[in-house]
Amino acid sequence: MIDFLVIGGGIAGTSAAARLSELGQTLLLERESSLGYHASGRSAALYESNYGLASTVALSKASSDFFHNAHGGFLSPRGLMFIAAHGQKDAFAKACEEFHVDPISIDAAVAKVPILNPETVGQVAFHEAAFDIDTDRMIQTFAKQVRDNAGTVLTGQEVTAIARTKRGWDVTSNDETYSAKIVFNAAGAWVDSIARLAGVEPLGFTPMRRSMARIPAPGGHDLSGWPMILDIHETWYAKPDAGSLLVSPAEEDPMQPFDAWPDDMVLAEGIARYQEYVTEEVTQLTASWAGLRTFSPDRNLVLGPSTEDSTFFWVAGQGGYGFQSAPAASQYVADQIAGRASELDQKTCDALSPERFA
Repeated sequence: MIDFLVIGGGIAGTSAAARLSELGQTLLLERESSLGYHASGRSAALYESNYGLASTVALSKASSDFFHNAHGGFLSPRGLMFIAAHGQKDAFAKACEEFHVDPISIDAAVAKVPILNPETVGQVAFHEAAFDIDTDRMIQTFAKQVRDNAGTVLTGQEVTAIARTKRGWDVTSNDETYSAKIVFNAAGAWVDSIARLAGVEPLGFTPMRRSMARIPAPGGHDLSGWPMILDIHETWYAKPDAGSLLVSPAEEDPMQPFDAWPDDMVLAEGIARYQEYVTEEVTQLTASWAGLRTFSPDRNLVLGPSTEDSTFFWVAGQGGYGFQSAPAASQYVADQIAGRASELDQKTCDALSPERFA
């Protein structure tokens, strides 16, 4: 019998498995052929510690040292620009206050992003302390940590049965059964389905589609120094990536768990909203895709044991904040198992606890 069995090989499950592997024998099961295939593999990959609900911000800030210093660091400079249309001064002021960002002049904004259209862009704010995350290296680093601690990472594993036993759990995957003392449910959009398999009451998670289009560099510009650009109402965003520009309609369309694909009309509407603020027309998409961002009913993460069975542990509801919260979230999971005091404040711990749904 192993100590810890983690279901789900996205950033949430992989980071949790890495921390747990320091405490006991750990097995990580991922359904797809590679780690980080679904939401983690389709992330905007930005670290902005002021973004999200209070509990998410607390996790992101607690992750800062890891991002900047662990394993040589995982961040590179990007910056985040907020833009608003003319006539949106009140909403712009509120966004500046919420995200702790400072307004800059239109001229300064155009100097950073030459395609901004002053005829439609009324206000701009900029936050330098936003960074690109090396997401693949981060997942692989956590997976290596599991293996270095004599743990096991298995991909291509379809979990088909989970049964409670006197000593823990029997988890069946690919016709093989693994016995574990504690099961960790980090299955992303499928967390409620995994709970049902285990006979645990689902918490009501909602997977929501988020689409993305890749377009050629607008106007042939060098985008390497451009920031990520976010409409203050979050109806679209754009982010440089490998010489191209990623544009998202930032939609949140509820979906059943599945390997998501974009809706062409939703993409077109999002690109149209983006084009209102820039001078370069989008004439070509070089690629498009979608992922599912999964939220709990109150949109806080859920990190803790089930109120029905303390050996069934939720690592769920990361929404769009999985990478930026993962270092602290996984540490909090391990602290609970080890019986250690967490560096997170009690209010944050309460906001993350499954007990709030009891």
